[in-house]
Amino acid sequence: MDIMKQFSLEGKVALVTGAAYGIGFAIAEAYAAAGAKIAFNCRGEHHMEAAMAAYHEKGIDAHGYYADVTNEEDVIKLVADIERDLGTIDILVNNAGIIKRIPMLEMEAKDFRQVIDIDLVAPYIVAKHVIPGMIKKGHGKIINICSMMSELGRETVSAYAAAKGGLKMLTRNICSEYGEYNIQCNGIGPGYIATPQTAPLREIQPDGSRHPFDQFIISKTPAARWGEAEDLMGPAVFLASDASNFVNGHVLYVDGGILAYIGKQP
Repeated sequence: MDIMKQFSLEGKVALVTGAAYGIGFAIAEAYAAAGAKIAFNCRGEHHMEAAMAAYHEKGIDAHGYYADVTNEEDVIKLVADIERDLGTIDILVNNAGIIKRIPMLEMEAKDFRQVIDIDLVAPYIVAKHVIPGMIKKGHGKIINICSMMSELGRETVSAYAAAKGGLKMLTRNICSEYGEYNIQCNGIGPGYIATPQTAPLREIQPDGSRHPFDQFIISKTPAARWGEAEDLMGPAVFLASDASNFVNGHVLYVDGGILAYIGKQP
């Protein structure tokens, strides 16, 4: 057996939602390096132009589509356009998401619903319309970007934790319903990753000290650092490849050990 061949994505079609930058972009970059054809979506022209320039700079022939993944009509068209241009989707990464850090008692219901809609309902909608093609083809990989908040709660993230906890269970249910069709649905739970979204939490303070949240994360992470988007590349390729054909309904936490660690004694 050629073990390295099991990790190849040569000729596979991968849809990575929200892959204009950050974690999604890194995963798409890894898939391209492993041989996959890349499709991604954006909602706005500015993000699309920046993303296409970034993919071009990396030498990746990515295909960008305008689509709001919370809109089922948009998703139906997105899947049809990808099938027309690239072929049936072999790999789906539900990466698009938002977080709103607002104390629960101060959060308006409309904001709570928006987070649930993007972080949980959208993955359901996209998977719903990708799975039939996977069934017809006889195989498929779905990777949901979960979170440590799929397991833990924390102040100000009630909507996000509710959505990501639900996404963990959606992952297990897709496994339960469609595993017999040779479809594997797993999750990746990133720890605290250094991305543009988390940059404000890592800013050096006027007195030269670390941001309080930065100090907190370093103290709670056995690896004693924030993760990098590149840390997710290997796990994402594994879960998209034949190497994970008997891995299903699992969430792989890439968190530097936070979930295993109670923290240092004061």
